[in-house]
Amino acid sequence: MPVVTEMPETSPAQPPPGQPSISYSITVRLEVPAGGSAISSLTTCVEGVGGIVTALDVTASGHDRLRIDVTCAASDTSHADRIVAALREIEGVTVHKVSDRTFLMHLGGTIEMQSKHPIRNRDDLSMVYTPGVARVCEAIAANPDDARRLTVKRNSVAVVTDGSAVLGLGNIGPAAALPVMEGKAALFKRFAGIDAWPLCLDTQDPDLIVEIVRAVSPGFAGINLEDISAPRCFDIERRLREILDIPVFHDDQHGTAIVVLAALTNALRVVGKELADVRVVMSGAGAAGTAILRLLLEAGVRDVVVADVAGVIHRDRPGLDPSLQRVAEVTNQAGVTGSLHDAMDGADVFIGVSAPNVINGDDVAGMAKDSVVFALANPVPEIDPAVARQHARVVATGRSDYPNQINNVLAFPGVFRGLLDASAHTIADTLLVAAAEAIASAVSSDELNANYIIPSVFHADVHTAVASAVRAAAERSAKVPTSDV
Repeated sequence: MPVVTEMPETSPAQPPPGQPSISYSITVRLEVPAGGSAISSLTTCVEGVGGIVTALDVTASGHDRLRIDVTCAASDTSHADRIVAALREIEGVTVHKVSDRTFLMHLGGTIEMQSKHPIRNRDDLSMVYTPGVARVCEAIAANPDDARRLTVKRNSVAVVTDGSAVLGLGNIGPAAALPVMEGKAALFKRFAGIDAWPLCLDTQDPDLIVEIVRAVSPGFAGINLEDISAPRCFDIERRLREILDIPVFHDDQHGTAIVVLAALTNALRVVGKELADVRVVMSGAGAAGTAILRLLLEAGVRDVVVADVAGVIHRDRPGLDPSLQRVAEVTNQAGVTGSLHDAMDGADVFIGVSAPNVINGDDVAGMAKDSVVFALANPVPEIDPAVARQHARVVATGRSDYPNQINNVLAFPGVFRGLLDASAHTIADTLLVAAAEAIASAVSSDELNANYIIPSVFHADVHTAVASAVRAAAERSAKVPTSDV
């Protein structure tokens, strides 16, 4: 069964076919007669075609007519059209306007820049701008390190993409990628107070991307690479880390790896097993899969077998791509060969960052007792979670409509907050492990169970805990050598 090497980003998740979701929420403005049964028919009508009414507001009232805004969730755009068509069929109802709430939220973008100081008079203008600002410029020219103290640099992250691997949408280009980068910047601000700036580059040339990021780097204290396709993302990240004196973080790799390690740590607490003792089978050796492997090895996992589209990766497999040769060297010590299904037999843990439906219930049934299954492909996971739960003790997905969502938002805001607070110049794997441990620790022993191994992104303490752990780790070691995986 085919397995791809690339993982769509784990957030945001899309609803399964037929299931209404707030991401396809619409508001229908309509008029109904003030008397009669039209009002009571609205909810029944929407539910009759599979939608869910989430709000019903009377926005204007007269003697004969009422204006009502009906907000409802649909499963996709065609489903939303069917809901509107059904409402039009109700006797006495006039539909005036239909608004897609997600598009409304993105009108004019989702972020903005604001001044920290009011500019009320000439004195304010003279200090914020010329002539007073010249003295600040001269101070930085004399001591470049003062840029972190005297400018927005100290709290700024560039969110850089070329639009080549956006969510599960693929290579849609830089302009179409901008809404995702804006959303990322909004999350940086919401969860960590960081000023993040989207930089969507109109090139997919790795050399040019590296040069552009190097050239703009003086204005930032960190670089977040986002939605850049593999294997180019590996080379771009490596080269930027070598030439820049600020941290470079690829969220599709490192953010996913941090949250997976955190979730696995707690899943093994539930089943009473240790990282060093379990056999892990992974599906997917792309950006996310390689980063997860690297962090698992750093955290103490010893026995890992990785499969890609051609089957199990092992040292003697002919035609190994150079990006997979290192994977083969550090994994599969027992020399397992064959397919993903073959590798699953007796495994304690399955981690999928690949493609829909690559394993089945029989594969999970053949795993070890008290097995753990992380099926993280979006929107359709490697196995139906309901099927996996028939055999596995703990199941996690990348989706928001099942328990145990593996969500990168748990990691990147706190990681960068800690890096910026430490004035860090690089990112060592030990910092990523520290972040994972902090996320795992946010779930107390009293809270921990098979359906709650990972905290919500809205958990009151998780982002500050991650920031504190990363800052402490960064301050303990300014630069720790990283693996070659």
